[in-house]
Amino acid sequence: MRLKFADQTYLLRWSSKHQHEFTPSGQDDLSRWTDMITINTYPDVRDGDGLADVANRVLGTYKQNNAVVVRTASVLRTPARPAEHLIVVLFPIRDSIEAVFARLRLADGRGTAVIDSHRLYGQKAGDAMAAWLKANGPAVERRLMALQEIPSHRILEGPSR
Repeated sequence: MRLKFADQTYLLRWSSKHQHEFTPSGQDDLSRWTDMITINTYPDVRDGDGLADVANRVLGTYKQNNAVVVRTASVLRTPARPAEHLIVVLFPIRDSIEAVFARLRLADGRGTAVIDSHRLYGQKAGDAMAAWLKANGPAVERRLMALQEIPSHRILEGPSR
């Protein structure tokens, strides 16, 4: 299974029930990747209130795991579109740092998170990530919030999974 994002093709590397991880060609080692798209589905979430609850739980889980919150935002509901939520965090990990951009929305009638992660390695990864975020963060956020075509939960969690 393939996913196209930001002019790059991502390949499905790992999947279990409601979580699906994609990385580009050449990044098939899930212990040493640089770019990853994760899609989480929440089958019990069917409305804006449920989605807001999931967004708050995801943010809480990130904080419990020592994330540094960079930004959160919500796109208000309109008559044509349900509300959406954005969470941007940094995970400083020993010898690496990971930037996570999580967009939570309703898709195909259920809660869905599309998460774009970028990881840098090395002792000075924090400095390099600060420069990467300054140069790339706003564009990643715009592309993620504009992304419309993601695999349906029916495809991701179909009978062969």
